[in-house]
Amino acid sequence: MNVLGIETSCDETSAAVVRDGTVVLSNVVYSQIAQHRPYGGVVPEIASRSHVEEIGGIVSKAMADAGLDWKDLDAVAVTYGPGLASSLLVGLAAAKALALRLAKPLVPVNHVEAHLFSLFLGEESPRPETACPLVALMVSGGHTALVRMDKVGRYHLLGQTLDDAAGEALDKGANLMKLGYPGGPEIEKVAAVGDPAYVKFPRGVVANPRDDRIGDLDPRLCFSFSGLKTALLYYLKDHPQVLTDGTLKHVAASYQEAVFDALLSRTERALQQERVSFFGCVGGVAKNQRLREKLVGLAKKYDLQLLLAPMAYCTDNAAMVAALAGATGWSATGGSQDLDVQPDLTIS
Repeated sequence: MNVLGIETSCDETSAAVVRDGTVVLSNVVYSQIAQHRPYGGVVPEIASRSHVEEIGGIVSKAMADAGLDWKDLDAVAVTYGPGLASSLLVGLAAAKALALRLAKPLVPVNHVEAHLFSLFLGEESPRPETACPLVALMVSGGHTALVRMDKVGRYHLLGQTLDDAAGEALDKGANLMKLGYPGGPEIEKVAAVGDPAYVKFPRGVVANPRDDRIGDLDPRLCFSFSGLKTALLYYLKDHPQVLTDGTLKHVAASYQEAVFDALLSRTERALQQERVSFFGCVGGVAKNQRLREKLVGLAKKYDLQLLLAPMAYCTDNAAMVAALAGATGWSATGGSQDLDVQPDLTIS
């Protein structure tokens, strides 16, 4: 079973071919970082125009790299949400056209669910039926959440950010420190030689005095990074010299540590609550080595098996989209040509 996957939810244009939900035959990703860097963040109009320009060549290269002919495909899978509406539309239009021309099923894929499935794309990764139920921490520029995965297709949202995602908090912090874009990798480089205990930044405890729940969520498992950003803003105003006196590396390390401590404290609470044998971390921020070190320490503390998405599949990519479609099949989804994008799609 060969599935062509297409991913254009934000600022990466990607296409991949995956066989039987596990064997990645190709995975081509075009990053728009250079186009968005002058603006310090993703500009939706630039993103969608770039997708239009690149999607044809990216899909063709994915097929060539896979060594397959178009007739060898069994389905076309595409991210239809969540994400930027204008970006999602480009990928969906391309996938619809291909599915119609090839007379193959069109398989809609939830971007967040695909990230969770990336835990199983490593050569030594267990199969979902072996690892589930598990707790997964999703950390990226657009999403920060704790999810219990009972099996592929069955999830329970335990907690999520109430404002910025962790990756967004890192990007904005890097902007305040004038480190450049994308902020996460820039902070990681500077922080590598800094003292994470130099400044005691807040860890974003979520308080909800009116009720012990936030909707269906436990506030103790939710995240908030707005106070942390404000603390950094005022620290830099009170200590402007840090941008030039050599101590910026310590401030960056302290800020990064505050973000990761917030992530780890909620994850630890979720692990205590859910009592699983596996837990994992997915998303672009999961590439950070300091975060990985802290996750390894948490796994050892509770004698749990840690699953980390392979580096190639942490950031947005089409391999996870095609793999999820191939692993779950598409008889239940129907793959209608009437499918539309859902920018605010959630998991259930």
